[in-house]
Amino acid sequence: MMYDTIPTARPATPLLDRIDQPSQLKTLDTAQLLQLADELRLYLLYAAGQSGGHFGANLGVVELTIALHHALDTPKDRLVWDVGHQAYAHKVLTGRREALPTIRSKDGLAAFPTREESAFDTFGVGHSSTSISAALGMALALRYQNDERRVACVVGDGAMTAGMAFEAMNDAVQHNADVLVVLNDNDMSISGSVGGFAKHLGALWKQGQSVYLADNGEVSIQPHPNWTFNPRVNSNNSAENLFRAIGFEYFGPVDGHNLKELVRILALLKDRKGPRLLHVYTTKGKGFLPAEADPIGYHAITKITSQATSPVKAPQQLPKPQKYADVFGQFLCDQAALDDRLLAITPAMCEGSGMVQFASQYPERFFDVAIAEQHAVTLAAGMACEGLKPVVAIYSTFLQRGYDQLIHDVALQNLDVTFGIDRAGLVGEDGPTHAGAYDYAYMRTIPHLILMAPKDENECRQMLHTAYQYPGPAAVRYPRGTGPGSQIASEFTTLEIGKAEIVAQHYLDASQQIALLAFGSMVTPALQAAEQLASPQLGVTVVNMRFIKPLDQQLLARLSAQVNAFITIEEHAIMGGAGSAVNESLQAQHLLKPVLNLGLPDAFLHQATHPQMLAECGLNGDGITRDVQRFMQTLAGTI
Repeated sequence: MMYDTIPTARPATPLLDRIDQPSQLKTLDTAQLLQLADELRLYLLYAAGQSGGHFGANLGVVELTIALHHALDTPKDRLVWDVGHQAYAHKVLTGRREALPTIRSKDGLAAFPTREESAFDTFGVGHSSTSISAALGMALALRYQNDERRVACVVGDGAMTAGMAFEAMNDAVQHNADVLVVLNDNDMSISGSVGGFAKHLGALWKQGQSVYLADNGEVSIQPHPNWTFNPRVNSNNSAENLFRAIGFEYFGPVDGHNLKELVRILALLKDRKGPRLLHVYTTKGKGFLPAEADPIGYHAITKITSQATSPVKAPQQLPKPQKYADVFGQFLCDQAALDDRLLAITPAMCEGSGMVQFASQYPERFFDVAIAEQHAVTLAAGMACEGLKPVVAIYSTFLQRGYDQLIHDVALQNLDVTFGIDRAGLVGEDGPTHAGAYDYAYMRTIPHLILMAPKDENECRQMLHTAYQYPGPAAVRYPRGTGPGSQIASEFTTLEIGKAEIVAQHYLDASQQIALLAFGSMVTPALQAAEQLASPQLGVTVVNMRFIKPLDQQLLARLSAQVNAFITIEEHAIMGGAGSAVNESLQAQHLLKPVLNLGLPDAFLHQATHPQMLAECGLNGDGITRDVQRFMQTLAGTI
């Protein structure tokens, strides 16, 4: 069935309600499986409306998920999902049906498959393109142990653009591994798929032929049906097939919404030996008309709130604060208007990084390299070698994947590349796989590189401009969502490299003095804490540190002569972070002062709202106040 609205009340799903584990699917006939698919799709619509979260990809794999669990004996057989954007149906069919509306919330289900949540989640995911490597590792380990369990993985066409996927396929052929790769081809990652691989898949589709596996095991080439979804335009009608060329046994393309055919072919493929790939063609957002029409906009949705029954005149409100991603996007457009050397690069995150306007305004200067973070970094290095000024838009958690390229290809050669690092710090509902908790640590050790973090939206704009003007590698890391709502200046101002600013001082004549050294997003809660901490007995200075590298060592030395203790505050792992940099600087200058480092604990933090996570870590105003008070109590009598 097709739907055009998201139900706000739990729909009736009598057959789905009977399914508590995948083994029960094997008792259903074809008509029941089709009914189950319809009920599951409707339930996913309802649950996503309750929780928010990834949407289109999950609707697109309803039939595929049912067919996989019908064919395999999970969790004995291993089923690995790539990224996990499409694993909601899998969670429903593996005993987590009624918990699905809690997904991405505190103490609820994780946003992605995670081993600690269920035995059916055989591998934890969140970043793309890992599933073939993981499945191959499982298959080889099982072979070594003479264990005949089956191994299958599901990978999207967008994830196949990453080199890691091809590294794994190359190795699978080398070992003649018994692994089934299911390629879920919906012509999308988050945005539309781009590049030569997408064109190749389009060519396979346009041939009008399918590699067919008969019930007796015979393989033949047959015309595929005239499918009407996801039409591709491609000028290449070549019969070449990349997967067969490298040694995989290839089947498809198969209609990914033909449940009867999926059940049939997976029943045959599950016990074939060697590396094999089933090419399944699906529609992102299948069954929900708005999502089919706008798969990018419906990649993920927010919670659906109840609507008022009668219109209420809204009070006059101030303009909403801009998202940091939008600040970055406007910076790109404005800077590009001033300098035709600016080129912008993204690894498949145009919308998320705020680059839609730039891509439209400067298409010849916009480069979406697909899910290939390592390539994005080295591509920028090559551009910089030719005198241009590339800007790489990348999430903190994804830059981890390009770390060697950042060192070897950019910093070692001292190339003029600017990095706009989004989603720094905690990211709330997406959980630990997407948290940008380690970038200070992995970047501040790199020679030549300068690293900044803004206190608000306007400072983010000016830091991006400063990074762009700097004749070498420079990075600005900023959080997800909005900031405190500062007024953003249209003109650009270049900041002095390595200079912090004092943003508040209270009771400078108090007998005891402390300095709160706040980095980036922590300036606002530090100001709130200072208001609570300051008294005639305790003076508080709040510093917006601005630069993680280089630190303002002159200011640290000056403050060291004035304060009794330092408190560093960062939305980053404490170990190796900005506070550690302060500790090292004080030691190098032979400045002996008590220091309290506040930041993220040495743990992977489960999903919750961003404010909830900050509160749990003690990184809101109240938490900072509490921890500083305790610290000062331990110092009583010694300062």
